[in-house]
Amino acid sequence: MTELSITILPETPSDDAAIERLVARTFGPGRFARTAYRLREGNPPRLDLSFTAHIGTMLVGSVRLTPISIGLMPALLLGPLTVEPPFRSHGIGRRLVERSLIAARGAGAKLGAARLVLLVGDEPYYGRMGFVRVPTGQVALPGPVDPRRVLVCPLDDTPLDAVCGPVRACFAAA
Repeated sequence: MTELSITILPETPSDDAAIERLVARTFGPGRFARTAYRLREGNPPRLDLSFTAHIGTMLVGSVRLTPISIGLMPALLLGPLTVEPPFRSHGIGRRLVERSLIAARGAGAKLGAARLVLLVGDEPYYGRMGFVRVPTGQVALPGPVDPRRVLVCPLDDTPLDAVCGPVRACFAAA
């Protein structure tokens, strides 16, 4: 199969409508009931840590990082990660996640910066990018979630046993 020419760019405010349409197509109306959506509602993503994927001028993928806290620890919530269905299985999602993690690590030198990225997702997929499962009972999300799907990727040397407490939206820069 021919290699796709993908351009990864930082998200801009003008991308919002196209991203929302993509998310609506790929996740449908059920997305509003998801626990992760509750953390993102009214809590804008960090545009400096969120990225889009383009083939030519067409937006084909997006990943967002949104400020949260886990207990008292500043963190980021990854998602939604979405790729247009015809362009899946080309590594676009992986490239978007890796780019956002690089940016988050680069921002980590700031006082009060996020120390890890949390998501609710599939460990076999995200584990290849450095995410590990949070032991059951260490974090409390604001809604039902399969504890086997709660994953984190440390951005520094934060030990996994330090990841504990309620997960909350953080309406300021992480």
